[in-house]
This record gives sequence, C-alpha cells and structure tokens, in this order.
Amino acid sequence: MTKGEFFRLLAVVTLTASLSIFASGCGKKKVQGADEGEAVAADQESIDAAAEADARSGIGSEESLASDVSRGGEAGAVILEGRTSSPMLPIYFDFDKFNVRVDQRARIEEDADFLKQRLSVRIRIEGNCDERGTNEYNMALGERRARSAKKYLTNLGVEGSRIETISYGEEKPLNYGHDELSWSQNRRDDFVITR
Repeated sequence: MTKGEFFRLLAVVTLTASLSIFASGCGKKKVQGADEGEAVAADQESIDAAAEADARSGIGSEESLASDVSRGGEAGAVILEGRTSSPMLPIYFDFDKFNVRVDQRARIEEDADFLKQRLSVRIRIEGNCDERGTNEYNMALGERRARSAKKYLTNLGVEGSRIETISYGEEKPLNYGHDELSWSQNRRDDFVITR
C-alpha cells in the first residue's frame, strides 16, 4: 500500500467513524403511531370540552362562594379563600375573561364597603390565572383582572391611590389540581391588606 492510498483509507475510515458518531448522537423524534395520535386528539377534545364547560359554569359546583359563610357571624372568622386578607373576599373570573362577573359583584361591593369604612387601609389586588395558556398571556390576563377590580372599586367610591395591582399569572395557584374545580379557584383576584 502506498502512502497516498494509506491516507485515503485513513480519511474514509475517519469520515465513516465521524458520521456514525454524529448520527448516533442525534436524538430522534418519536413518530406518533395511530394509537398515540388518537390519544392526543382525545386529550385535545377533553381540553376543549373543559373550556366549553368552564365558559358555561364559571366556578366549579363544589366551590362555596356564600359571603355569609366566609364572613360568618362570629368575631374573628377567618376567610380561607385564596390569599385575601380577612374580612375581604376574593372574586373569581370566567375562563379567559377579566370582567367582574355578575355573581361576584356582591363580593366586591362588600369589599368596597369595608374599604370606605376604613380610610387608612391600603390594599394590593393580586390577579391570578389557571395554568392554561402561556406564561406571558397569563401574566397579562392577571394584570387585566387586577385592573378591572381596581376600576370597579374606584367606581364604587374607593380612592384609587389606596389600591395597587400586581399580576401573578399562573405562578401562585391556590389549587394544584388539573381539573375544572381547581382551575376555577385559580382564576381570581385576591385582595391583600398592605397597611
């Protein structure tokens, strides 16, 4: 074997070894089989059905929003809804919405009455979302929810300078489940007394 043939053979062997190492090092994308494709479609159908049910029902049926239960007749009753400071109440939102729901107006009106009676109290409205949607979208939606509640309170006579807003998006869930009840409890504004 001549010197030139040796270097050509060495180049071919080196190239072949490099290509085989490169090819084995690349991850391969798993191709969905028929069963897996059907499972993905079924998952999407269940997500769509949950979103449709969510739009119809708003808050899960197991969630109690009765203000007389939350406020209780007893002195020192503690509200266990979200991170809202007692005696205020959180408000809940429909899926992908930021307007104050009709069934939540009594709650925010009670919060406004509390604030109008205690002029030194300042609050932070914390907008929250469920886990569906991108982080960026949920941060923006949480901000719109908090601002909507602030506007509602100011329209009821609460001084806007006493209210700050923040969005947590989906970052601080109250309920870690992946079902409609959990999602409905995570779509809320908390009212936290800051001073």
